Amino acid sequence: MSVALLAQGSFAMGYQHNWWQILTSAFMRNALIGGTLVALAAGLIGYFVIVRNTAFAAHALAHIGLPGATGAALLGLPVGMGLLAFCVGGALVIGALGSRAHDREVATGTVLALATGFGLFFNSLATKNSSTLTNVLFGNLLAITHQQLLTFTALLVVLAATVVFVFRPLLFASVNAQVAEAKGVPVRALSVLFMVLLGIAVTMAVLAVGTLLLFALVVTPAATAIMVTARPILAMAISTGISVVSVWAGLTVSAIFNMPPSFVIVTIACGFWLAVWTVDRVRNSAIH
Repeated sequence: MSVALLAQGSFAMGYQHNWWQILTSAFMRNALIGGTLVALAAGLIGYFVIVRNTAFAAHALAHIGLPGATGAALLGLPVGMGLLAFCVGGALVIGALGSRAHDREVATGTVLALATGFGLFFNSLATKNSSTLTNVLFGNLLAITHQQLLTFTALLVVLAATVVFVFRPLLFASVNAQVAEAKGVPVRALSVLFMVLLGIAVTMAVLAVGTLLLFALVVTPAATAIMVTARPILAMAISTGISVVSVWAGLTVSAIFNMPPSFVIVTIACGFWLAVWTVDRVRNSAIH
């Protein structure tokens, strides 16, 4: 199978004798760079997703972005623009309506249901959107463009700078919101800000691995890291490392065996989690 067909997302699995040519091609370089940027963003935000128990919100935001992507395609606008607008908009609504866990779940579910309906409606308006819907659901890392790389870089800089700036109060509010609020930490404002940051990370991850597989890239590495260490900085570093390794290894395997990269990336990330979980269970059984 040619490099061009692989870049377009056509797969007939099997060993590729020209895998090195594929791996060093322009579209694969874009995929490696874009995947790395996404992995860094997922690693930074994933730790807080676990600590704040907002895994459902992360999953929901990916689906909330669906009408933005399909609507943008319908209007002839960049899919990423519509996806970002709806993910961040949905994050603002969820963050504003749901400061407590129960309220957040209700707000998330309500916004998710409404957004999913709009997404299906927009997709039904034009048959050409079916490919857009497929890319949003399953991702298309091999189709990352130079313009998207610039967008990813800008989004990552914003996300990383914000996390560094609010790290201590955000961590305090995430671990114990009541005590943090009593100490004067702006818990509600931080909650809204975190949801916006999550919306940015979700936008990047959806374009890489898709809505249906996003959970494994944003949440799974962080869950793995937290089983290894309770230290926040180290856990974030491990989470980021797992995400980056999963992307690089996934793209390499997909080039060698002509497999869908999203599937391979997610499988590797889940493999890390399963290995650490197994070791943790065996160790706990030995202690008891």
